[in-house]
Amino acid sequence: MSVDLPIFRSDSVRAIDAATIAAGTSAITLMRRAGQAAFVLLRRRWPLARSIVVVCGPGNNGGDGYVVAREARLAGFEVRCFSVGGRLPHSEESCRARAGWDAQGSTESFEEGMDLPGAEVVVDAVLGIGVRSAPRGDVAAAIRAIMAHGAPILSLDVPSGLDGDQGHAPGVCVRAHSTISFVARKRGLYTGSGCVYRGELEFADLGAGTEHGIKADGFLESGASLRSLLPPRPVDAHKGLFGHVLAVGGDLGMGGALRLTAEAALRAGAGLVSAVTRSQHVAAVLAALPEVMVSGCDDLADWPVPVASRANVLALGPGMGVRGWGKDLFGRAIRSPARAGVIDADALNLLADHAASYLPSGPEWVLTPHPGEAARLLGCSSADVQADRFAAARGIADRWRATVVLKGAGSVVVAPDGSMCVIDAGNPGLAVAGSGDVLTGVIAALLGQGLSAFDAARLGAYLHAAAGDQLVLSEGERGLLASDLPRAVRRRINT
Repeated sequence: MSVDLPIFRSDSVRAIDAATIAAGTSAITLMRRAGQAAFVLLRRRWPLARSIVVVCGPGNNGGDGYVVAREARLAGFEVRCFSVGGRLPHSEESCRARAGWDAQGSTESFEEGMDLPGAEVVVDAVLGIGVRSAPRGDVAAAIRAIMAHGAPILSLDVPSGLDGDQGHAPGVCVRAHSTISFVARKRGLYTGSGCVYRGELEFADLGAGTEHGIKADGFLESGASLRSLLPPRPVDAHKGLFGHVLAVGGDLGMGGALRLTAEAALRAGAGLVSAVTRSQHVAAVLAALPEVMVSGCDDLADWPVPVASRANVLALGPGMGVRGWGKDLFGRAIRSPARAGVIDADALNLLADHAASYLPSGPEWVLTPHPGEAARLLGCSSADVQADRFAAARGIADRWRATVVLKGAGSVVVAPDGSMCVIDAGNPGLAVAGSGDVLTGVIAALLGQGLSAFDAARLGAYLHAAAGDQLVLSEGERGLLASDLPRAVRRRINT
C-alpha cells in the first residue's frame, strides 16, 4: 500500500539531523551509515564494477564519500579518492571519515585542469544540500571532470551543483545516473531540474526518522488517499450525486481540446457533463461522446443559461482562444453560479490580463498552468518560474486565492492555506498536445464528486500522471496520445 511521504526544505533536514544527534546517535555514526548505504547501492546498481573514483568536497558530503572509499577498498575494489583543491575536511566527523580512508589508501588532490582516472563508477561527494549559487573555481572544475569521465555516476545526497530546495541548478551540475539521499527527502529532488539531474533516486533515513517534531514542507502525492477520498458509491446512487461539469471552450479548429476535457470528466466519474463550444463543433463532439450535452454558442446571445445554471463545476479554457469569442465566453462563464471550477490553457492567459479581484471569490478555483502560463500570471519569465517552482506556485495561489497545479516534471500543487504536495508520478510521454485538457476534465470531475479544491487537484494530477505511467509501461513513451489517457484514468481510478 502506498504512503504519501513527507518532503522537507534543507533547513528542516539539518534540524532533523541535529535532533537525531541530540537524541544519542553521533554525527560520525550517521556519516558511516550514509557511506555504507551508498556503497550497498553501488554494488546493487553496478554489480560487475570493481574500480571506482571518489571525488570529495570539504563538507560532510565529502565525509560520506571518504566512507564509501573505505568500504570499497575493504571490499577489494580498486579505489582512487580525490579531495577538491586538496582541502582538508571542515567538520570533526568528516576528519574522522577522512582518517578512516587514509588508513586504507591515499587521498589525492584534484586541481583545475585535471582529468579523473579511469574507473567503472564515479562517486560524486563534492557538494551537499547547501547550494544556492553557481559553483566556481576548482569545485566547478571537479563537477565538469565528473561529467566528462564517461562512467556511471553515483551522487551522494544531492547531485553536486543542484539546489536541494528549489530543484534548480544555478550553474554547472552533476547529472547522476543514481542518487542516494539521506535522513529526509529533499523536496528539490522531486520537481523540475531535480528530476533530470538526480537519475534513479534511492532514499536511506539512516535511522534518523522524522519523529522529532520537525514540520514537513509538504508531501509526495502517490495516490495513497485514493480510496478514502473516493469511497465505493452507495447502492442507491444517482447521477446527480456525482456532479455536473460544464466544459467551455473550443474555438474554431480547436474543438478537439474541449472533447478531451469532456471525455476525461466522464471517465473520472462525473455524473453529467455539458459542453459549450462553437456551433460547428457540436456534431463532432456529439458523435464522439453521445453522453455529453452540447450547446453551440457563436456569440453571447447563444449562451445556454439553463444549462449553465444547473452545472456545479466549470472547466474553462480548453481550445478557448484569446481573441474576441474566447474573451467574451470566458467573461460570461466565469460568472456562472457554479461552486467550483478549473481554469486552464487560454483561460489562464485571459485571466492574466486582469487583476486578482476579477476571479469571483465564492467558488473554489483550481488553476493548472504550465511554466509559460505561470509566468504570465506572475508577470515574470518562465525561467524564473522554473528556478523556484515552489515559490511560483505559492505566488499564484496567494495572488488568485486559488489552488494551483504547476505542471511539469514533478507537478507542484499548492493551496491558498499553504498546503503543498509534489506529484510522485508521470513521464515524458505525457508531454503531448491535449494532455493538459485531459487533466482539466479529471480535476473538474473530482470537484463534482465533492472533493475540496486541494484534494481534487492533487488526486487529479496524480491520476493523470499515473495513467500516463501505465500506458508507457505497456506501450512505450513515444506516440502516446492525449486521447489514450481518459480510459487509462478510468482504469487507475478503479484499481
